[in-house]
Amino acid sequence: MSIKAQAKKEQLFAELRETRNSILKEVAALSAKKQDVIFLGVWSAKDLLAHLVGWDYTNLDASKAVLAGELPSFYEHHSRDWQTYNAMLVAKYKRDSFKELLALVKISQQELFEFLQSVVPESFSKDFGVRFRGYKVTIQRLLEAEIKDEQAHCQQIKDFFKEKK
Repeated sequence: MSIKAQAKKEQLFAELRETRNSILKEVAALSAKKQDVIFLGVWSAKDLLAHLVGWDYTNLDASKAVLAGELPSFYEHHSRDWQTYNAMLVAKYKRDSFKELLALVKISQQELFEFLQSVVPESFSKDFGVRFRGYKVTIQRLLEAEIKDEQAHCQQIKDFFKEKK
């Protein structure tokens, strides 16, 4: 096992955990009334949490596909900013109970991590020949995209609700 590959894997996990924990901290501080306030296009905090759950499960399935040398199925739903796919994820995973949704967000990330723990570190950046429009798809790139997306969402939450206090 490469020390460099192991360190990169641990770094990805740490960034995912840190970013998700920041989001959960921000949304947990919202009043019940603010949990349903639309602040991100058509999304409330509940919608955003459902989106996170959906992408955890999407990346779980996508990682398995990449390891098998297959294009992840979510690419069939590619649209501008993934709007159609995100709407489908929100509809599937949104719950009325904020408490239930918070628990689901933790569970989905844990399930993703449990699978990824079983993957050898070198496979995170390995080229399994999977391409989307010429772009090399790897587990590492999937996770980096998730980190970037969640960091942006965390900042959006902070910016919007800071103005509303």
